[in-house]
Amino acid sequence: MPAQHEIYALRYATVHRKRRDNFIVADAHEADMPMDYYVWLIRRGARCWLVDTGFNASAAAQRKRTMLRCPIDSLQHLGIASHQVNDVLVTHLHYDHAGNLDKLPTARIHVQERELQYATGRCMRHDVLRHAYAVDDVVQVVRSVYDKRVDFYDGDHEVGDGVQLVHLGGHTAGLQAIRVFTARGWVVLASDASHFYANALGQSPFPIVHHVGDMLDAYGRLMSLCESPDHFIPGHDPLVLQRFPRHGDPGHEIVRLHEAPLAPLPLL
Repeated sequence: MPAQHEIYALRYATVHRKRRDNFIVADAHEADMPMDYYVWLIRRGARCWLVDTGFNASAAAQRKRTMLRCPIDSLQHLGIASHQVNDVLVTHLHYDHAGNLDKLPTARIHVQERELQYATGRCMRHDVLRHAYAVDDVVQVVRSVYDKRVDFYDGDHEVGDGVQLVHLGGHTAGLQAIRVFTARGWVVLASDASHFYANALGQSPFPIVHHVGDMLDAYGRLMSLCESPDHFIPGHDPLVLQRFPRHGDPGHEIVRLHEAPLAPLPLL
């Protein structure tokens, strides 16, 4: 049996959206459907992996997001200083997942090789595909390559006993999810393979997409890799913060994903 890990989701920003904004096939309802922004911390004893690094205040202002706190600073509420983060699992290089790497100058970066190829290749000539990337973040990763701090992968890979990278594509060419073994079984951090529960469970993709077929295929694969829909964690859904047990001061907006949710999934 793999080693058991703790997983924490740390909310750091939010933005107002309507349901119609979150699906390729426009939802007819006019209801609000805000989008939250998270990073995730995987821990086993003294070993930890940070999943994604969020964005900073400058990016929040430029893109009109409500910045709640620096995601890297929030690690202190888990007893972790930034210099203690040795490994960053980057699910993909969009601005809200790969910023703040300058705050982790010694961490190793783990990314799919095709993601960096995609983010620096010909597809970035197109505004619709380039929009979610920040060139400074991508350049920071390239500099880290030259500093010999980047580990590249071509497909699925186990980076630790009970911590697995799962290449999916779809949202971007090199998107990877993270599969983690916990006391309650295998939990999947979907990141932007599914922004909301409703994307995967309703088979209705989010509008920012590189390959629709890969995104649709990813939904079934991700569900097969976790114990149940309660073990599936979408990348941006406010329901994650609402459903799972809070860690420490509720105002820090950190929840424990290695424990069972406190409420069932609502009708989506």
